[in-house]
Amino acid sequence: MRNTNVLILTDDAEFARLLTACWQVERQLPGICVVTSDCWQDATTSSPDLIVIGPLKDGKLGDVFRFMEPNTALILCAPSEQRELGLLRKKYPKLLHVPLREDWTQMVLLLAGESLRRTEAIKLAKNAERHAAQYANQAVLGRYMHDMKHNVNNALTSLIGNAELLLLEPGELSAQSLAQIKTIHTMALRINEIMQRFSSLASELRETETPSQLETEDANSPLIPRS
Repeated sequence: MRNTNVLILTDDAEFARLLTACWQVERQLPGICVVTSDCWQDATTSSPDLIVIGPLKDGKLGDVFRFMEPNTALILCAPSEQRELGLLRKKYPKLLHVPLREDWTQMVLLLAGESLRRTEAIKLAKNAERHAAQYANQAVLGRYMHDMKHNVNNALTSLIGNAELLLLEPGELSAQSLAQIKTIHTMALRINEIMQRFSSLASELRETETPSQLETEDANSPLIPRS
């Protein structure tokens, strides 16, 4: 939970002190920010993963929820009526309520831990999906380069061959033209070396994939008893 952030929103300094002190002794501590209802919007530059709402000034609870996003993960620590909680849960499906009784800090830490672990898992899954999409794009590019390898090699052969024919008759060329053709010839040879390395790398990848594919097929195939 080190990559998660918690916002404690309360006008009760003792509430914030107790909750922060209890969190400090936990093995995994998220980033914690404590703000009051008067300045919480100005204090939050980024969206927190969880907001813990403690006791607020009279009339502030409605103002706070008026600016909350529906998908925000919330823990409300307050004595609320059932009807009010029902209305809030309809609008905020991730809202959890913790009554302010003796064990409220343990309940908050328990619920917050589960919420933050779920948030962290979602972040990891999204990162994995993003990396998978990047790798898929790179794979498409690699397949395209592999498919076009033959055409590129033909073009390079023609380019190198014509450059060499021109270099065989240097007397018919100006010094500037000769230097330019030599540059074209050198660069074409360099590109050819890159394409040869690409072909070698593609062969090496196929060789490493074949054993792993055979192992997978052997693992999935049924065992046939020897006669």
